[in-house]
Amino acid sequence: MHSLVLPGVYAPQDDTALLAEALAAEPLPPGARVLDVGTGSGALALEAARRGARVTAVDVSRRAVWTARLNAWLARLPVHIRRGNLFGPVRGGSFDVILANPPYVPAPGARGEPRGRSRAWDAGHDGRLVLDRLCRDAPALLRPGGVLLIVHSALSGPGHTVDRLRAAGLKAAVVRRRWIALGPVLRARRSWLRERGLLSAADEKEELVVIRAERTL
Repeated sequence: MHSLVLPGVYAPQDDTALLAEALAAEPLPPGARVLDVGTGSGALALEAARRGARVTAVDVSRRAVWTARLNAWLARLPVHIRRGNLFGPVRGGSFDVILANPPYVPAPGARGEPRGRSRAWDAGHDGRLVLDRLCRDAPALLRPGGVLLIVHSALSGPGHTVDRLRAAGLKAAVVRRRWIALGPVLRARRSWLRERGLLSAADEKEELVVIRAERTL
């Protein structure tokens, strides 16, 4: 999953790889419509396009849009890349698969929308600033039988994600888990996370999860 990444754009990491594994396990029908929301460098969008899917990718960051377009051009893959906030650019559309690697890191003293580079990872006091919006708005964009795949940290409440998606009428469950070493952002916040009970004194790893939610026929 090698790609160019312009400065200020989220580079593919362990969460990207875990979501790519979940995508690889999905049987995409010929010409499947795939949406990659918060595409970053476009790595996941390109994975879907390599399988023959018709891919739309969205990101709020201009640099991310430029990066994804450059990577699609270099890979000679047809990906429709649009700039906008979450599902704004695709209202009224419908998709067989929606991929989401949203910002999910809890942030101390968070008020309102993060700015600059940190908006690629900061997601409010509980890490759910974007996750809750995804759970609310994604189900309406899924075709019957369509699947939503979301990756995020266990620090951000996977149970809440599953519950919200089930409440929206989807069949939802955690389908992948992986423990990884704490990255620089979480290491810098260890004391605050421990005060909140999200990390123990001994924790030097975080758990990533992928949640799969299907709109049943």
